[in-house]
Amino acid sequence: MTSRPDPAPQLHDPRWRAFASDNYAGMLPEVVAALVAANGGHQPSYGDDVYTEQLRSVVRSEFGTRADVFPVFNGTAANVVSLTAMLPRWGAAIVAESAHVHNDEGGAPERVSGIKLLTVPTVDGKLTPDSIATQAYGFGDVHRAQPLAVSLTQSTELGTLYSVDEIAAVCEYSHRHGMLVHVDGARLWNAAEALGLSLGEFTTAAGVDVVSLGGTKIGALGAEAVVVIDPDAVSGTDYIRKLSMQLSSKMRFVSAQLLALFDGDTALQAAANANAMAARLRGHLEGTPGLTITQPTQANAVFAVLDPAVAERVRAVWKFYTWDESTGEVRWMCSFDTTAEDVDEFAAAIKAELTAG
Repeated sequence: MTSRPDPAPQLHDPRWRAFASDNYAGMLPEVVAALVAANGGHQPSYGDDVYTEQLRSVVRSEFGTRADVFPVFNGTAANVVSLTAMLPRWGAAIVAESAHVHNDEGGAPERVSGIKLLTVPTVDGKLTPDSIATQAYGFGDVHRAQPLAVSLTQSTELGTLYSVDEIAAVCEYSHRHGMLVHVDGARLWNAAEALGLSLGEFTTAAGVDVVSLGGTKIGALGAEAVVVIDPDAVSGTDYIRKLSMQLSSKMRFVSAQLLALFDGDTALQAAANANAMAARLRGHLEGTPGLTITQPTQANAVFAVLDPAVAERVRAVWKFYTWDESTGEVRWMCSFDTTAEDVDEFAAAIKAELTAG
């Protein structure tokens, strides 16, 4: 009888928590179970499997009957593939100055696809028709990259949320000026839970053309997708995904994870916990001397300014990121597995260091 190999040793303490990023969290149990269920036996490769076909059906029920879905491995790819499919070689995308696609993609839109990003300063991370208008000019001018797409983030990089009316206003203005609208939805389920809306209600119904659907931050493992809501607006997404090295041979394992997120309230419950823990953290810290909350807490992020020396002392135990070195602004992210005890201990540590300082 063949013996099974010993399980691999665990290299980390599973009790350790951080507030640096929801990417620090592991996988939802439902996602792990979905991967196990998808394993074994054979399925056609490159997206011809039953899991990806089922995902297409589910996505159409969420985003509209004409929608199509293209699973990819990470959020950078989802954004780059989306914008590449939406823009000609001479096109440019208008984005918030704080947008992830501008600050945190390592220049991938520019270097991989040659896309010009036209940035707009914002106070709260949200684009408006008026702010978009500051970059929506030069149409027909061969000396200027043509602004032909707008990319907004929901929830934003500053943890704020667009209302349906705000997204609809951006879409109406953009379409009227010949621009398509893309949503970077790395935390789309956090937004849906906070707004109390389905995904389609603040994307498809508002006029959005393409969505980057995030899965990793809500508890999947390397599972994201490009959702083309309006197939008449873009073309060649399947080819672009391949040449961007994002076509999975064993796609069933990516699709199975996304299906698990859609199943019942799995992703919404995960988002609800992350959002609630952020609200709890803000409640503990708001009004604390020596600390200033800088943004509304509308999803699963809390932004605050505190003395950098205090931040470093807290960071010796609790990992989190400095958002703005010049002001001392930091960002605290909550995840699907953040507990009330985690939040209470973290808040107590911050208050203790502020008092000690």
